[in-house]
Amino acid sequence: MPRRFSIEVAKDYFNFASAHFLIFANGQREPLHGHNYQVSVGMEGELDQAGVVLDFIAFKPLVKRVCDSLDHRTLIQSKSDVIRIHRRPKDVEILYRKQRLLLPRGDVILLPLKNTSTELLAEYLAKQIRRRVQREFPRAKIRYMEVAVDEARGQRGIFRSEF
Repeated sequence: MPRRFSIEVAKDYFNFASAHFLIFANGQREPLHGHNYQVSVGMEGELDQAGVVLDFIAFKPLVKRVCDSLDHRTLIQSKSDVIRIHRRPKDVEILYRKQRLLLPRGDVILLPLKNTSTELLAEYLAKQIRRRVQREFPRAKIRYMEVAVDEARGQRGIFRSEF
């Protein structure tokens, strides 16, 4: 039976406080609200010559930078079929049915997602982490990754994929 190794990082500082809203399958939009999101990351792969999958000391700041990129922003799903977005020099206008949200441009991050669910946020973060790991750890032999995003204690979305 082959040996399998993995690491998981789940530090208190892997967090971001952001506002968002979901549009549910029934077409209803929930009110704009915020969460103090918490992130954890797992990586499975081969051990390097030092006997580690990834160096914790170098990996943790990478995850923190990805989390920090979403901190204190309003996350808007730019790939939604039911909202329209107008980017202007000073603001972003979001239109949904007869509703209009107008937000300062610097407060908004337009994410290439259909919705801002924890599951899709986990996938988005996983893609950002994967890209940075491939660049910063070119010799790492990662096979699988898992990213979890908690929006409240005991309530999380998880994304797992091959690396």
